[in-house]
Amino acid sequence: MPQVTPSTQKENPAVSHQDMANAIRALAMDAVEKAGSGHPGMPMGMADVATVLFSEFLKFDPKHPEWPDRDRFILSAGHGSMLQYALLYLTGYEDMTLDELKRFRSLGAKTAGHPEFGHASGIETTTGPLGQGLANAVGMALAERMLAARFSGLVSHMTYAVAGDGCLMEGISQEAISLAGHLRLNKLIVLWDDNKISIDGPTGLTTSDDQLKRFEASGWRAIAIDGHNVDAIRKAISEAQESDRPSLIACRTTIAFGAPTKAGTASSHGSPLGKTEVEGARKKLGWHGSEFNIPPAILSAWRDVGRQGGLIYAEWLKKYNAGKASVRAEFERILHKDLPAGWTEALQTHKKKLAETKPNEATRKSSENMLEVLTAAIPEMIGGSADLTGSNNTKTSCQRPIAGGQYEGRYVYWGVREHAMAAAMNGMALHGGFIPYGGTFLVFTDYCRPAVRLSALMRQRVIYVMTHDSIGLGEDGPTHQPVEHLASLRAIPNLHVFRPADATETAECWALALAMKTSPSILALTRQNLPALRTEYTKENLCARGGYVISAQRPVGSGQENNSSSLTAGRWPLVTLIATGSEVSIAMDAQKLLAEKNIASRVVSLPCWELFDAQSQTYRRGVLGENTLKVAIEAAGSFGWERYIGPDGIFIGMKGFGASAPAKDLYKHFGITAEHVVKAVIDDLKP
Repeated sequence: MPQVTPSTQKENPAVSHQDMANAIRALAMDAVEKAGSGHPGMPMGMADVATVLFSEFLKFDPKHPEWPDRDRFILSAGHGSMLQYALLYLTGYEDMTLDELKRFRSLGAKTAGHPEFGHASGIETTTGPLGQGLANAVGMALAERMLAARFSGLVSHMTYAVAGDGCLMEGISQEAISLAGHLRLNKLIVLWDDNKISIDGPTGLTTSDDQLKRFEASGWRAIAIDGHNVDAIRKAISEAQESDRPSLIACRTTIAFGAPTKAGTASSHGSPLGKTEVEGARKKLGWHGSEFNIPPAILSAWRDVGRQGGLIYAEWLKKYNAGKASVRAEFERILHKDLPAGWTEALQTHKKKLAETKPNEATRKSSENMLEVLTAAIPEMIGGSADLTGSNNTKTSCQRPIAGGQYEGRYVYWGVREHAMAAAMNGMALHGGFIPYGGTFLVFTDYCRPAVRLSALMRQRVIYVMTHDSIGLGEDGPTHQPVEHLASLRAIPNLHVFRPADATETAECWALALAMKTSPSILALTRQNLPALRTEYTKENLCARGGYVISAQRPVGSGQENNSSSLTAGRWPLVTLIATGSEVSIAMDAQKLLAEKNIASRVVSLPCWELFDAQSQTYRRGVLGENTLKVAIEAAGSFGWERYIGPDGIFIGMKGFGASAPAKDLYKHFGITAEHVVKAVIDDLKP
């Protein structure tokens, strides 16, 4: 990897390392003070480490912030956001101006309280929830190795993460470091801000872990240094770059370094230092610049750091342009998140086959069959499972597994690490070049929810294959039977929750998830077999509007059975049955029983609430009907269904937790059957 030496980065020898580090400290103090809130201690403590990293090692170009082969810098300890904002300003990122620093934590500013992906160039991921950035970094480092294996010579960069004590206390950190060590992600370097201070006080109040031994036990190279010793920092990073394993550098620092009375104390962690303390810090540090003022020579030295990256970028671009046009085209396609030509034709061929074969199968199996088609057509799809490959059905015949030191494959055995899996998939998506999807049971979205939420917040195309989606999983019992999970996931903004009813809907939902460049998706899939409901081929993706009339039937003997054209005629149908997933077939059976009792009805399949809610009011009313009794059927909690059935509707589903028994017995026990639906309708329609 090209390395820039201090002598080539700084032409002004009068500007010292300490001057450059103090510029970070001064901006952090000033911005937090002006905002009246923030975390000045961490940026001041890690300023020396950051200065060495950015001025001597980090490969980046502020003029080309999307350069695919840039090093990735992740501030996992996102509360110290002013460290990153100061570095972006000092090195010359055009959209990180001094005015933005002055607007720190203000409405609409690029300088949010915690770094937010998409707000400003150079911010690789949204951090703040501790440990997430560390796991994102693992995903980015994995993506780098995999992309380098596919595009030899175009990709070779490092991933650096700055983590704090809190990041390492979070449970996700153990999942992440264990995975990184197992996969031997040697281009990952974690710089631990070992300041021994947390919000409550000294970290000795809460932890006595030997972090170096912990990382070493997980297959990392781990060393401890003085985080204010420039030579030690330089030597540690240089050696870590050459390691055959991921590296932890424990940087012993003083929080709020330079503050006369608050350095080394918890009071500097999450509050402004105060005017008197800031003035004292300026004197102690020998800083003569006024508020938000960086002396010209120091700013010039920092801008030289930024400009140096342009030379390395130019070398890379020259090599890139000299390569094959076909390779460049493919490289650019995947980085732009465009799907390859031919994938829609493969989808339609598969849908035609489903119409012919009419499979009776679990939608997890339908998903596997669809993935066989998709992974063959879309090489950037990377699958995985949290130790449930045979249950989630996420691995296809064209996917070889990733193993330590071997990155040519397309399948990741994530192990029982649901949280790290989700966060690492975020890192892979953010890095670019891949469409990650990973599986576990729907009930275990509880384990990965913080990362799922960040997928949505960062608008990343990450696909979660969540099988065993209801009491239909049967004998494993209530610990594994999701009841509240669909509602809680539907509550997350910008997350699409798909619950398909059969093989054809599963294929269509997969197509929709792949087409969404700026949204993550959940595919909630069954363990139990379901009948084919869509038995005729349609080129149109009927799931694309989130909900549609799958069947409309007049009473037996009316002569107009299944005549959807008369849905708006007169007062029929009297009943609208609305269901998702496995319960759509129950609604279809109930429809037949109602017809025998001379009660007209329609069945609405509602595989994706979010897409349905985005439709026009006219469309939604046309599907749900007006002046009809609305019945919702879903083997989950009722929360949220009131928006579709209204105050007078009927909900057929779960009112509490499940139980351990065969699926058929459970559906009968909890009253989620066609017969129960019919009884509820008849009771409601009685005068």
